[in-house]
Amino acid sequence: MALALAYALLAHLASARDEPRLAFAALLVLVALLFVAPLLRLRPWAFALAGAAAAGAWWLHARGLDALPLLLVPVVFVALVAWMFARTLRAGRVPLITRIVSVLDGEPVDRLPADVASYARRLTAAWAALLAGLGLANLVLALLASPGGLLAQAGIAPPWSITHAQWSWCANLLGYGVVGGFFVLEFLWRRRRFPDRQHGFVDFVRRLGGLGPAFWRDVLR
Repeated sequence: MALALAYALLAHLASARDEPRLAFAALLVLVALLFVAPLLRLRPWAFALAGAAAAGAWWLHARGLDALPLLLVPVVFVALVAWMFARTLRAGRVPLITRIVSVLDGEPVDRLPADVASYARRLTAAWAALLAGLGLANLVLALLASPGGLLAQAGIAPPWSITHAQWSWCANLLGYGVVGGFFVLEFLWRRRRFPDRQHGFVDFVRRLGGLGPAFWRDVLR
């Protein structure tokens, strides 16, 4: 969590101030964020890949291309999370929220109440749609950012433009505020929808965080 917050802050400051050194620092934090788990387990392959990624970040920095990966990270990351939700809606799979409810309740999926299972499936679809929309919005903003946006780097003049600071406020900060707001509002609605399934917000977040890496590895299979 600390690395994710550090990346968002550095990426925003780098874009708002047009500061290449902050952009390079953001890329290094991103490398650490991607490889922190295997690095802490002292996996040799993780050190090799992290070193190669850090060298790639330096190569981009030396050529003044730091902004390119910073433009793409909010698009790729949000799109991947949207895909993680959406893929569980396919026939023969268990929707992601349904699996979470099953684990938190300690009940097999097929024994969940019908209204709870239906709500969980619709909520999974809602998260997939919200995140896909955010990913698309981030892509459009990255295309329009000027100077140095994706269209500008391809030599195409955007039909209209936004500044890097405006892009960053939306992609690096506002988007995650939208996600957090949806999370809180859905929790409040769920408490009204299912008054017999009461949990405090802090307790719910604690239980959600306790699902552990094994659960998420299984989800990604």
